[in-house]
Amino acid sequence: MRFDDDSGLDISEIQDSRGEGGGGGIGGRVALGGGGLGIVGLVIYFLFSQFGGGLSQPAGGLPGLESGGSTGNNTSLANECKTGKDANTKHDCAIVAIVNSIQDYWTQEFSRSGSTYRKSPTKFFTGGVNTGCGSASSDVGPFYCPADSKVYIDLSFFEELRTRFGAKGGLFTEAYVLAHEYGHHVQNLTGVSKKGTGTGPTSGSVRLELQADCYAGVWAKHATTTPAESGKPLITDVTQDDISRALDTASRIGDDYIQTKLGGGRVDQSKFSHGSSAQREKWFTTGWETGQPAKCDTFSARDLG
Repeated sequence: MRFDDDSGLDISEIQDSRGEGGGGGIGGRVALGGGGLGIVGLVIYFLFSQFGGGLSQPAGGLPGLESGGSTGNNTSLANECKTGKDANTKHDCAIVAIVNSIQDYWTQEFSRSGSTYRKSPTKFFTGGVNTGCGSASSDVGPFYCPADSKVYIDLSFFEELRTRFGAKGGLFTEAYVLAHEYGHHVQNLTGVSKKGTGTGPTSGSVRLELQADCYAGVWAKHATTTPAESGKPLITDVTQDDISRALDTASRIGDDYIQTKLGGGRVDQSKFSHGSSAQREKWFTTGWETGQPAKCDTFSARDLG
């Protein structure tokens, strides 16, 4: 995965609050995602439910918690991340570029359909963060909060993907994760998020997560042809190895894989909230091969794979 050296980066789409402190942990309850939990949060969901703790997602977030938190200080990013050349040499700048590309695509896709896409900032945090959906720790993994329309991520999560989940890693793996979370933002804008309820192999939660995977694949298909403000695509190259790494990650964050490897070895489909590994691979591939958001209608699909 490579970026155009001469394209400018828009750091206004990032809120950097690393080092500020934040949420005091999930405390057993947190509202996350477009009706679904973050990737690592799936592990927590499973373990808590096994021990009777459970997680809930009350509408509008949790009462009594600060909404949104601070906006973050982008001074360092502003100094370091100015062009695609910076994205090719600095990890934080690459994340800025990925977010820019994802939102450029959805801005243009919404416009083509006669709608308006409202941009969502990604907030970097370390340890914990206060959000419109409540307080969360890094253990929850990347997530989207529909109450304040922001994507939240502790960037150390990408190392955890490699060390804890055994994923191959790589920059495009990180792009897949971010594009999935922005898929939840699209669902929030289109009103689909409210369908993401319940657990089980055909539940609304599973369908919501698989659709977000499909939307990530759709963006990937168009990543090298979506023009930035410069008129040229910000991303110049996505290789088959990049796609293989994304699929490898998808296979390691399915409900069945996580329950088997991190949840005691027994698969319980009644607790599925994100879909199986095979389903997650299938729906990312559907988006990647078709490049059409309309093909991502998991809520009408009889066979999820």
